[in-house]
Amino acid sequence: MKSPRPGKPSAVSESLQSRLNMYALAASAAGVSVLAIAPRAQAKVVYTPTHQVIARNGVYNLDLNGDGTVDFLIQQWNYGNWASNNQLLADAAVGNRVQGAGFRAAALSAGASIGPSQTFIGGGSNGEVMLSVTHFTTGGTSYVHGFWVNVKNRYLGLQFKIAGQTHYGWARLTVTRASFKFTATLTGYAYETTPNTAIKAGETTGGTADAARINSIFDDTDAPRTKSLGELALGALYVPVRRQP
Repeated sequence: MKSPRPGKPSAVSESLQSRLNMYALAASAAGVSVLAIAPRAQAKVVYTPTHQVIARNGVYNLDLNGDGTVDFLIQQWNYGNWASNNQLLADAAVGNRVQGAGFRAAALSAGASIGPSQTFIGGGSNGEVMLSVTHFTTGGTSYVHGFWVNVKNRYLGLQFKIAGQTHYGWARLTVTRASFKFTATLTGYAYETTPNTAIKAGETTGGTADAARINSIFDDTDAPRTKSLGELALGALYVPVRRQP
């Protein structure tokens, strides 16, 4: 009896091969790597949502980590005789600072880095200027200074101490100006619990934006949805956890 011939290996269709190549390319371009993001994911960000309106002569005592110590004052301050000046200031406690340059506090966009590589300022008279409007009582032009003129959801970068160690955080504010008057609304703040570790403006969890994106792939929802190329490229790693009935 003749021995059966070994079966011919089945050829991968051109269509399937093309799709596999496309998935591999997508994974490579995206730099998908769970191991690469693991170290940063160990850090922890503590986020506190709030809604505090800081109007004329108002002040908010910002205690970032809730230990009972005021880390920053965010306040409006008015003074003048022959000229009137209305200011929105970020006044740091001794040893603390805000991100900025000169005497002006930066108005950061979401995703901006706040950490050891950035420039922080402190020691200004009554605090660092977020917004300043000067108007001469005799009439004439109003002079506006600062980066916080009519901005929505911008971030104040913060450097502060916990038990003598340096930490970084942010405060999110919306500021509206109408002539000489303006109103600031604080809508949330957060800080990084690991000393000397940068935080992204707007970051509310312990991972980076990439970590959040990868974590969203490994969700536990049962709702059907179309997988992205990045998810398909993960191959066996993409195993959604299902709820038990």
